[in-house]
Amino acid sequence: MPQAPAKLNAFPVFMRVAGEAVAIVGGGEEALAKARLIGQSSAVLRIIADAPEHDLLAFIAANGAVHIAAAYEAAHLEGAVMVFAASGNEALDRRVAEDARRLGIPVNAVDRPELCDFFTPALVNRAPVTIAIGTEGAGPVLAQMLRSRIDRMLSPSLGPLASLAASLRGTVERLLPKGNARRRFWSEFFGGAPARAMEAGQLSQAHGAAVDLLLSNAPASGHIALVGAGPGAEDLLTLRAHRLLMEADVIVHDALVPEAIVAMGRRDAERLPVGKRKGCHTKSQAEINALLIELGRDGKRVVRLKSGDPLVFGRAGEEMAALRDAGIAYEVVPGVTAAFAAAADFELPLTLRGVSSSMVFTTGHDLKGNSLPDWAKLAISGATVAVYMGRSVAAEVAGRLIEAGLSPDTAVAVVENASLANRRRFHGTLADLPSLEVRADLTGPVMTIIGDAVAGANFERSEPLAAHRHEGAAQTAAEGADR
Repeated sequence: MPQAPAKLNAFPVFMRVAGEAVAIVGGGEEALAKARLIGQSSAVLRIIADAPEHDLLAFIAANGAVHIAAAYEAAHLEGAVMVFAASGNEALDRRVAEDARRLGIPVNAVDRPELCDFFTPALVNRAPVTIAIGTEGAGPVLAQMLRSRIDRMLSPSLGPLASLAASLRGTVERLLPKGNARRRFWSEFFGGAPARAMEAGQLSQAHGAAVDLLLSNAPASGHIALVGAGPGAEDLLTLRAHRLLMEADVIVHDALVPEAIVAMGRRDAERLPVGKRKGCHTKSQAEINALLIELGRDGKRVVRLKSGDPLVFGRAGEEMAALRDAGIAYEVVPGVTAAFAAAADFELPLTLRGVSSSMVFTTGHDLKGNSLPDWAKLAISGATVAVYMGRSVAAEVAGRLIEAGLSPDTAVAVVENASLANRRRFHGTLADLPSLEVRADLTGPVMTIIGDAVAGANFERSEPLAAHRHEGAAQTAAEGADR
């Protein structure tokens, strides 16, 4: 037999407090915590404390609370709609609770559940939207942890968006019949152009988009979000990226984006892999551009999920140009690029006062031409160089930089699978770098960082590249002999 759901010992409600008095008895930290909580509402705070601590006095002054600077008396509670006993003194808190009940006022005694008529929840405040979290005795730590998780899921713009919705509600009910038409409007309002404009802080544009939506019978317009998935670790995904994934109709993702991150999207979202590994592209860039345009014209909310940051070797420029030309709305959500993750794995300062004050992001393929690119001069003058996708051309990168004047002893750090639990770290010098090319065991994405600032990294959990240098030289010689 299925187990019956557990019964609630406390029933959650919302009490109207606008313009009403809420009394808090106490002058220390407990009273201040309750004052801050109730201070998020439009209640009139009445704080009874004959000797309040400095922080509580500062709060009273800053928030216009009523301060009764006298020893507590039952008459101080009269007219209040709620009472908090927060003195820290058990006898006084019990007295306050008894007086409140005698006056017919609900009371909460801090950390004394046996004296409480009600419990205060952990709040996620997006006024006029409020989410209250109670744990029925499981403890405030659990409630705060849940509050933190929910807070991260909700856009800071939800409150202003809800206020705009409230201002339009009467008009919507007059102009749109109940049923599908009204549901479609609100769905597009909270997930479409009005919500995106509010997210960008554009209140007037959000209002205009809502009015256009209300007066138009056109189908929902599509939207493409070019989102950085970060270097691979799920907890390095940005809050905005996670929210967009949860709202997406379609997730178009590259092969290097881990399944764990794709799975953070809406459960029923369509998932379209588009490849983009070295030497193995399931779709050409032109085909990806055409796919995004088609999805946008179909009114889909699309997340184009790219490894790292979409604007760093992510070919976002081509996709943005195609979407602009097609008139499809889009936005860019930055991600943690692999260079930053690799530096964090090594505790490596990418800039170091007196050593390196500039950075270069590049791919090893930039050094395959007949002339050195401009950034090579920066490397020689002391810039830190982060080389993306450079394992297969490591020898050429090292040789060209040494030939151009960079010391063979320049420090080098290499990370495979930056940010992930299975990452591997290697360190050495520019002269050691060619050993990477013959490392068949390096199958994940490799990031190489070159420069004097690398010497400031932590190499305790890193393998020396020199250990493989002679092995690689021997293998190269053997291959030459075979030819």
